[in-house]
Amino acid sequence: MFRQRFINKIRMSFEIEKIKIDKKIAFFRFKKLGNFYLLTNEFFFIKLSEEDFLKFIEGKLDQEGVVFNSLKRRGFIKGSNFNQEIINYQLKNNFLLKRGVGLHIVVVTKRCNYLCVYCQAGSPELQDPIYDMTEETAKKTVDFIFQSPKECVTIEFQGGEPLINFKIIKFIIEYANEKNKTFKKDLRFALITNLSLMTEEIYKYLIEKKVNICTSLDGPEKIHNENRPFKRKKGSYRIAYEWIKKAEGLKNKIAALPTLTKKSLENIEGIVDEYIKNKLNSIHFRSLSYLGNSGEDKNKSQIGYSCEEFICAWKRGMDYVIQKNFEGIDIRERGTLIILDKIFKKLGSTFLDLRSPCGAGIGQLAYFYDGRIYSCDEGRMVEEDVFLLGDVNNTYDQITQGEKVKTLVIASTLENFACDECVYKPYCGICPVSNYILYKNLFPNIKETDNCKIHTAMLDYIFLKMEDKEVLEIFKKWIT
Repeated sequence: MFRQRFINKIRMSFEIEKIKIDKKIAFFRFKKLGNFYLLTNEFFFIKLSEEDFLKFIEGKLDQEGVVFNSLKRRGFIKGSNFNQEIINYQLKNNFLLKRGVGLHIVVVTKRCNYLCVYCQAGSPELQDPIYDMTEETAKKTVDFIFQSPKECVTIEFQGGEPLINFKIIKFIIEYANEKNKTFKKDLRFALITNLSLMTEEIYKYLIEKKVNICTSLDGPEKIHNENRPFKRKKGSYRIAYEWIKKAEGLKNKIAALPTLTKKSLENIEGIVDEYIKNKLNSIHFRSLSYLGNSGEDKNKSQIGYSCEEFICAWKRGMDYVIQKNFEGIDIRERGTLIILDKIFKKLGSTFLDLRSPCGAGIGQLAYFYDGRIYSCDEGRMVEEDVFLLGDVNNTYDQITQGEKVKTLVIASTLENFACDECVYKPYCGICPVSNYILYKNLFPNIKETDNCKIHTAMLDYIFLKMEDKEVLEIFKKWIT
């Protein structure tokens, strides 16, 4: 069936009524892009001229020539090196072989002192401690986490604003470290914070415990303050700016991420400049998720945008980042870097949103303040219980081997969709939460989704840009 569709696609591409396909060619996907044909298999890509592509399909390439040997080395010819292909497949899908959840997101409180326009998590009354994780729940959460067979485990603290409940963060770090004397895992900690409650004492403790810190920096002061005001409407830019500056020369540097609203897209170059000003060498152009506040109709009309508008701004931002690299400034776009890693490296992606299947329930879990366990960070932000897997009183196997996790694995496995025929399948992924939020369906028509359109446009851009040897050198520098 796939072969017939493949032949039909060849016929349409070349407007040929009949074509004989050489039996020696191995499985691959292809797309006409610019003035070349892009071919991909599970591990490699190659670009061919239209003439060479047609010769390859018909078996008319010179078998002693450079093009034929390039195709052979990269597995586009049958029987090239079957044993190596098995090794490559194992490397690329090592996250399936090394089973166990590695990323554990612990929501230590739902409370927050900000009123971000795109807030995904919701933020109840600041003074109500019933939304804080208790020590009893924290202990059960850590005990549950250590049931994971994964050797490398990251506990990431989130909220609300997690520093509201710093005593529980401290308890979890101390209890997990003590427990790890027996388990001997590669144990890591991370904190996602708005920095508003950071103190010298807290920061010193976090450095001592080697906690990676990430905050939100949405761009220049005006944009940041409009996106991320305090509940009393006061701007929050100066707090983020001062702490990022304070940590600038230290080993435990504070990382930052922007979230792009409609106003952000208008000044994407200014956001890049803000990151350069703060000596932050990584920026991630993330589109809105439309979870929580950003998904409400009244807010969506004010801060939202079409995927076409996002793609246009993303390309402008990428052009500007590349221009800054030509000027000798070290700044890279994280989303592009993740894709470049998938293109050029044989190891499987550690970025859980862009792999098949995604990380929901098998690569990450999210623990709510009251002990409920969700499939992922985004899943805990959905008001319905679609992504609720159980709680910390369940066993690890009950949570990770339940029917909901199996359904999410199926819903994010690209081999089950039209994605399997797409040239970009090796570099892409599906987010079931996003599909459910936007389309009320875990199994929508993938090609019609905004995420598919955005990923396709990004990959088109990256492969076309790589035609420029100077840009290709910049991209290779990013991944080294």
